[in-house]
Amino acid sequence: MADEVEGGAGRGSRSARSLGFWMCSALVVGNMIGSGVFMLPASLAPFGWNAMLGWIVTIAGALTIAFVFARLAQAFPQAGGPYAYTHAAFGPMAGFAVAWTYWLSIVVGNAAIAVAGVSYLSVLIPAIGQVHALPPLLTLGVIWSLTLVNCLGARSAGWVQLAATILKLLPLAAVLLVAVLAFAGGATPVTPLRLADLHPGAVTGAATLTLWALLGLESATVPADKVIDAPRTIPRATLFGTAFAGLVYLCLCSAVLLLMPADRLAHSPAPLADFLDAHAGAHSGPVLAGFAALSAFGALNGWVLLQGELPGVMARRGVFPRWLGKTNAQGTAVRAHLVSAAVLTATMLMNFQRSMVELFTFIALLSTTASLFAYLFSALAAILLQRRGGMPASLLLRGVAAVAAAYSLWAIWGAGRGPALWGLVFLLSALPVYALMRWRERAGRTALATG
Repeated sequence: MADEVEGGAGRGSRSARSLGFWMCSALVVGNMIGSGVFMLPASLAPFGWNAMLGWIVTIAGALTIAFVFARLAQAFPQAGGPYAYTHAAFGPMAGFAVAWTYWLSIVVGNAAIAVAGVSYLSVLIPAIGQVHALPPLLTLGVIWSLTLVNCLGARSAGWVQLAATILKLLPLAAVLLVAVLAFAGGATPVTPLRLADLHPGAVTGAATLTLWALLGLESATVPADKVIDAPRTIPRATLFGTAFAGLVYLCLCSAVLLLMPADRLAHSPAPLADFLDAHAGAHSGPVLAGFAALSAFGALNGWVLLQGELPGVMARRGVFPRWLGKTNAQGTAVRAHLVSAAVLTATMLMNFQRSMVELFTFIALLSTTASLFAYLFSALAAILLQRRGGMPASLLLRGVAAVAAAYSLWAIWGAGRGPALWGLVFLLSALPVYALMRWRERAGRTALATG
């Protein structure tokens, strides 16, 4: 029955397939490059050259995971991403647990992104920070405005994402240009490379932080039922978007880390703005803060799309209440978006009293470890489905999937005991919810049979 419902929904929503290669790529890149890019250089400053090695390890690991998602999307061009793949390999309970964990990580992470966007905006418009009630009201306004955009249809959200991604790359390109000129001029000393300063533990710590910046590589797989030629478009967009975002992060952070004193960078509240001030002589803080807010809101738009699409897919599969999966004329599960936005609103209000540093540290590690469970199960699913004949056998895919699974486990370990336990709690919390949903489904069938 669940498959019939999803199949019917897919046939009825073919006209809603409106996300092409560039919109899918913008979804991947836009979800990866959000508010974190404007603060990562400060977080990585204590690691020095270890941070560059951490980036290389993270990008290589992310590309293995992206390759696995690309091949899974070719074999299973279904909406749901990690949920669909885990369900196909390990059954409905495991699929639900992964989807539940992934959805919670998105909602919790979106609360931090929304708060960060308004925080950056307050630098550009100081009056925002002078009225106590204004920041939470503006944050709620942003959340519900982007929810409305996504309810209007995937194409509306796609155009917003494409425009925001292009605009957010402009200040990053400016930083890279200034860095190239500084390197070429030779007037600015570069942090020297000393082999004695390189340590495996420091590389692991840096890699854990940098992985948070690349979360979202699976973004194009979730709204697969809205993608034009999904088996071909999603794999290309996933690999291209991951490689592009990784290259941007590597070049940007490396340039700032090597051209600014570590002590100054580590204590900078706006490292990219301070970098431009130091090397371009411009008072760029407010302007860059405006672009940072735009970058955060652009990323939030993409994640709002995912946080609404995932429960809609699960509802059409019969795992969540079916009324959540009902779509409008544009093929959008409006009710799923509204419920997700309501949960996001409650999460944001409960955490608004935290300091921004505390909130971001907690959210970054929690979102990373929760997403890593989805990556781990997807990699294992690729291996198992090949053995069962559920997808074409490939020695290359099997090897890459094994590396992706090992990398995911290593990253979970590298995040530390606390975040790893929280991720496990998220995963296990799905079991009573799943049992309740199955009980309600059986009760409904019994009522129909006796009625």
